[in-house]
Amino acid sequence: MISAKDVPANARILTVSVDGELVELRDGETIYEVTNSCSREVPTLCYDPRLEAFGSCRLCVVEVEGIKNPVASCTTKATDGMVIKTRTTAIEQYRKTLLEMVASENRNIDVDPLSGYASQELGNLMERYEARTDRFCGKKSGETNQDDKNPFILRDYDNCISCYRCVRVCAEQEGDHAINIINRGFETQISTEFGNDLRDSQCTFCGQCVQTCPTGALSDKKALRAKDLPEEIKKTRSVCPYCGVGCTVDILSKGDRVVGIQPAMDGPANEGALCIKGQYAFDFVHHPDRLQKPLIRQKDGNFKESDWDEALDAAAKGFKKVLEENGRRSVYGIASGRAPHEAAYTMQKFIRSNFGTNYIDNCSRS
Repeated sequence: MISAKDVPANARILTVSVDGELVELRDGETIYEVTNSCSREVPTLCYDPRLEAFGSCRLCVVEVEGIKNPVASCTTKATDGMVIKTRTTAIEQYRKTLLEMVASENRNIDVDPLSGYASQELGNLMERYEARTDRFCGKKSGETNQDDKNPFILRDYDNCISCYRCVRVCAEQEGDHAINIINRGFETQISTEFGNDLRDSQCTFCGQCVQTCPTGALSDKKALRAKDLPEEIKKTRSVCPYCGVGCTVDILSKGDRVVGIQPAMDGPANEGALCIKGQYAFDFVHHPDRLQKPLIRQKDGNFKESDWDEALDAAAKGFKKVLEENGRRSVYGIASGRAPHEAAYTMQKFIRSNFGTNYIDNCSRS
């Protein structure tokens, strides 16, 4: 909704009627954006707010007074005085029929939530409209690509509904253009250049295609490794530890194990985007080689496990000895890119205050 401070004193307020409610709008807003602003639940499968509206699924159709046929709300601009109806009997039946046409092609509606951020959208709409999956059974498009051996993305195109969100997010958001649409009709496919594996394409494995897919046709292979674990999926909001950008993430866990990462669509730094490390590089958390106790090198070269008090005392003695024997410029600090800001600040203060030099850097700077 628009507040009074957003409107110039001499400007005429633009309004539309949505299901009998008078709603203010900004010039240039689409009907879908206006209905969202007044909390009307208009369904869609091809819409992603980060992308240019496409209007392919037609689920977001609404009735507009004076226009004979229903219009796609995501691509139709709202105009002053427009009278809109979002949920008439005819519109709801239209949406149900469309859903049943889509679902009749899909091999599987019950998709594991670990598949991706948006993977439940089709299943949720099917449940909401009590739609059938067998009404329009017949010829199918899409073919699962089991031959692509990349370790991150499952390409299960039997569940593809040709919404093209994956293609558009790869092009519009990432600029990679790694996948595209080939053929037409029932032969339509999402493919890489020359049909190569994703590893041989321009794909950077950012996972954006996975997270925007509303059906699980593109799924997170690493997260799905945990689909048979009995515990419930828990989401924990955090910050990616790999660099200084500060991308917001939701950590997926089952029990005491991290099983996947999803980008936060409302993250102020990343707005739903992640790089390959932020998306998939979390196995170090439970790696068997990860140290769980401090180690102190002995005179014979071997390491001995210790507690933190003993380890910190040994480190302090080592720094003091080096400083006395070799001077203040003999110590150079490199901070970890995985460390939080407080740790990085402490690290630079440690070098500058204790040794009186600026010999400090970090591993995340290229």
